Amino acid sequence: MHAMLRNAVIGVDIGTSSSKGVLVGLDGTLLRSAVREHTPARPGPGRFEMDAAVWWREFTELTRELTAPADAAVIAVGVSGMGPCVLLTDEDDEPLRPAILYGVDTRAVRQIERLDQQLGGEEILARCGSALTTQAAGPKIAWIAEEEPELYARARRLYMPSSWLVRKLTGAYVLDHHSASQCTPLYDTTARQWYAPWAEAVAPGIELPALAWSGESAGVLTTEAARAANLPAGIPVTTGTIDAWAEALSVGAQQTGDLMLMYGTTMFLIHTVPEPLTSPSLWGTVGALPGTRNLAGGMATSGAVTNWLRDLVGAADHPELLSLAEAAGPGANGLLMLPYFSGERTPVMDPEARGVIAGLTLSHTRGDLYRAALEATGFGVRHNIEVLEAAGGDIRRVVAVGGGTQGALWTRIVSDITGREQELRATSIGASYGGALLAAQLVTDASIDEWNPVRQTVRPAAENAARYDELYALYRRLYPDTAAVVHSLAALQDR
Repeated sequence: MHAMLRNAVIGVDIGTSSSKGVLVGLDGTLLRSAVREHTPARPGPGRFEMDAAVWWREFTELTRELTAPADAAVIAVGVSGMGPCVLLTDEDDEPLRPAILYGVDTRAVRQIERLDQQLGGEEILARCGSALTTQAAGPKIAWIAEEEPELYARARRLYMPSSWLVRKLTGAYVLDHHSASQCTPLYDTTARQWYAPWAEAVAPGIELPALAWSGESAGVLTTEAARAANLPAGIPVTTGTIDAWAEALSVGAQQTGDLMLMYGTTMFLIHTVPEPLTSPSLWGTVGALPGTRNLAGGMATSGAVTNWLRDLVGAADHPELLSLAEAAGPGANGLLMLPYFSGERTPVMDPEARGVIAGLTLSHTRGDLYRAALEATGFGVRHNIEVLEAAGGDIRRVVAVGGGTQGALWTRIVSDITGREQELRATSIGASYGGALLAAQLVTDASIDEWNPVRQTVRPAAENAARYDELYALYRRLYPDTAAVVHSLAALQDR
């Protein structure tokens, strides 16, 4: 019977709004995909949490759905997930509280200020590659220790979605180097290991996980886990990584000089650099693959603003608005938007920033507004690229991925604004596909260029350059010119 089955691998990604799983043939063919949607808990302003039981339940539901038609023999599993997250468990591996999520959770501002003073902001940037921000995992551990001391007293281990799955699947307690490098200030990015003095200061009593690279095998599926997930016992499981880095692997954006642009609910940028680079306005990390390093950025919104606009104007779908935005033309008939609707991450690093729409008149249409939102993302990408290059980055190739690459207009606008070509690959499924690739590489010599070849190259239109240069200069002025008013409004909103 098994001789007739096609060998395949599974990739599962635990994201912010859904978990996705793919069953992929060893040649990269997508055989099946499945999704489970979920919503993080928001127990207070600026707080985002999720119960780890959801991650494991959805993993087993996805693998059971993917393997229900018994037409493939799964021979390896790859995992990834949102991060950096903080899930603390006791000595029996029971979660002590819901996991605190990555940079969207801004509760640990006081801990960031204290640790900056205690350890030295410049020393943290030099050793850890990133300044302490709401993205870092360390201050969130410190928040639990300070705000929930009785619970923290029982804490023994630290997990993220991908490493929690690895623990449940194999029994291994291991975290990938990339995820560890977002646990600022616990990890030394030059030595590529935990930095004991700061780990003891920030996370006392926590036994930190062993470290491995994302594509290394963390272990093999236990009998118990195999039964729960309807998978064969004994097959290897990758160490895994954070979703955006798996997404970059899914489109081959991990060579030195590559920049991945991920068009999703947020916009993520990952630039692969030859040696450690730091910037107080970006995140310096080690990469997903051995020896690689990144300088990364992330905008707090992207598709989130276009979804908000669609709901606001009562449009049926995005294609209708894309066609209206296309007709509006470059410059959105004199509208300019700051896309800081959820504060802003890089390079502004201002959780109190807010969205601004400037230049509105009674003659503006929803197409103009939608065009302004697409252009705002383009201006934000250009701002990030300029800061990347000022920090020493050398961008030689841009690769685009994510749902926002569908429909062509958005990628064209970003190329026009930045003056850069973007490669689009045949498959834009994302992190779960990147996880499947790493799983396949445990058992075969799978190559992303064979799995997912370049489908097209988006090139900037020279005739739009001058208009966008003029608007970009205004975009850069708009934030400092409105910041004081916007911060006062943010304070009112918090009250």
